[in-house]
Amino acid sequence: VSLTDPDARAMTSAGRGTSIVGYNLQAAVDAEHHLIVAHELLNIGNDRGQLSSMAAKAKAAMGVDTLDAIADKGYFKGEDIRTCEGMGVTAFVPRPLTSGAKAKGRFGKPDFVYLEQENVYRCPAGEDLIYRYTSVEDGLTLHSYWSSNCQTCALHDQCTTGKERRVRRWEHEAVVEAMERRLDRTPEAMRIRRQTVEHPFGTLKAWMGSTHFQMKTLKNVRTEASLHILAYNFKRLVAILGVRPMIAAIQT
Repeated sequence: VSLTDPDARAMTSAGRGTSIVGYNLQAAVDAEHHLIVAHELLNIGNDRGQLSSMAAKAKAAMGVDTLDAIADKGYFKGEDIRTCEGMGVTAFVPRPLTSGAKAKGRFGKPDFVYLEQENVYRCPAGEDLIYRYTSVEDGLTLHSYWSSNCQTCALHDQCTTGKERRVRRWEHEAVVEAMERRLDRTPEAMRIRRQTVEHPFGTLKAWMGSTHFQMKTLKNVRTEASLHILAYNFKRLVAILGVRPMIAAIQT
């Protein structure tokens, strides 16, 4: 609870177990000129679920039918990636490594290969995990797979602490897998992201100083953020076009 701003919230940060009270500024930046083409200020503490909405804003602002959207792993959400595909946005978002098994030295889900024709997962021991049942959790339809040979497997202890290793698959997992293949073919994607969106964020923070936003409440901070971005884009236009050509472009 913020005692000075009722709309401010704890924002997640890179440090484990740490956060900062404030706001979440979303920005879509074009890779060629580093102009901020769309932005939104939220008081949601993380970026999950924001990819498709920001991509839609960027598409509308740029007047294009298709768009490549590169974001960091904080934006990874299967439903969002599927929404992007349906509106002509090609997403490039790395999947975060959240497997507890992998962290404890056991096989993670990426070690299990899905075979589409057979509708099975092939495990590191070469066994097939067959489809068992379908369930719905948090609105997602999930298919569950496991093998009946886990208990006699020589790799059992490297795989699971239970009777058998179970793998679940989202009904639209193929969309995410296609994106992961795109990322494998485009190793420079994350470098492009860093060179693109980090540039304006670093510039804005340098201008704003260590305390960043001066206003309070969501409405006022949104106005403050919009003014900063307007100033940033004007300065970028001056750098790209020069003062006289920019004035002439505005007048036309």
